[in-house]
Amino acid sequence: MTRKKKVCMLVHTHSFLDSRIFQKEAKSLQQNGYDVTMIVPRMKGKLFSVNKKPFNHQFLQRRFVHEGVKIVTYHYEQFKPTVSYMQSKVRSSEMIFNNPVTKLGLAEDADVYHAHEITSLFFGIGIKRALANQGKKTKLIFDSHDLIPDPFDQNPKFVEMGKLLDDMLEEIDQMITVSPSIKAWYITKKPTLPIEIIYNSPPLNRSYKRKPPKANALTVGYEGHVSKQKKGSSDKIFDITKESKRTIENFKFKIIGGVLHGHTLPIPNSLRQNITLSGWVDFHDISKQMVDVDIGWIDFDDLNHSLNRSYALPNKFFSYLNNGIPVIVNKCHDMEQFIRTHHCGIVLNKTKATGKDYAQAILYLHENRDVLQKMRANARRVMEELYNWEKMEDRLLRVYDSLLNKPKIFYIE
Repeated sequence: MTRKKKVCMLVHTHSFLDSRIFQKEAKSLQQNGYDVTMIVPRMKGKLFSVNKKPFNHQFLQRRFVHEGVKIVTYHYEQFKPTVSYMQSKVRSSEMIFNNPVTKLGLAEDADVYHAHEITSLFFGIGIKRALANQGKKTKLIFDSHDLIPDPFDQNPKFVEMGKLLDDMLEEIDQMITVSPSIKAWYITKKPTLPIEIIYNSPPLNRSYKRKPPKANALTVGYEGHVSKQKKGSSDKIFDITKESKRTIENFKFKIIGGVLHGHTLPIPNSLRQNITLSGWVDFHDISKQMVDVDIGWIDFDDLNHSLNRSYALPNKFFSYLNNGIPVIVNKCHDMEQFIRTHHCGIVLNKTKATGKDYAQAILYLHENRDVLQKMRANARRVMEELYNWEKMEDRLLRVYDSLLNKPKIFYIE
């Protein structure tokens, strides 16, 4: 019997249940015949959910299998390498990086190592070098979820991190990323590097049904992390709700997710009838929570001119479209290009938009239901035809096939 090809996912800061890493990539590979292991961090001895809530009574074993994927854990606090430390190791000729995570990775003896952050990429390089020293060739993928470090951030730490990443790109075999602009950025760094875009798309919602318009009601939805001022700003949510309820008779703002574990979201008394919170829900239940949402909201406040935010195409963007929900967003390059190409939302012509700005766009769609309905249809169609996870899974499998299987050579006589 032929041995299954073995994949080892390397994770440093994400939850082991992260939607991209576990729910999509790891499970897709496992369901398509790969033997998949994830090496993941415990924080203060506990694994944690996507909202940073620790699992106090579950997943306590050092090793276990979850939904067909083997999980191997380590203590995050046990090894937190600095940028200068990693840079010294990468630039050296050392073949063995002596740290706990590299040792765990070596024990897996995988065919492909798939890293998800800069530090986990460092682990992957150490593993690849050590296996090469033993005479085994392995492949290394860097999955760049974001453009980090942000090239516009001149903090000395991030400048040095950027130099470190430039060095590490020389040792990877394949890059995966999430948007056309991030891909283009890395091509300027290393033109010969194979790069595939695998969008942050969910599996196609098969239970989706087109909704009739609600004449005198409107619900705006937000999926994800809510904070005071950054993306998912609670202040802007309150301002949007305050402005919108003045002109829209039955206005609701629905938050699917919320604050991180240990934090609270105090809602002003005057808005409590208009703001609903579903809390953090299972990945597979997100679509159920979006059934009553008419418009999706994303705000990547670009106060500091972040290239990472400008280039982003986040999970929530595709979650909205998957459920036939058009998106309203401030001016961010890749989301703007997508929305204008597929006519599935509104882009405000401001990198820094206020709650009142968003409320005006919401009112426009409320008063122009024919436009809203066309955008709904376009949003759903683009997911059905082009961007659902089933399409992305095909891309992922082609990447792995290209790394592990030698191309066939045809001779012409």
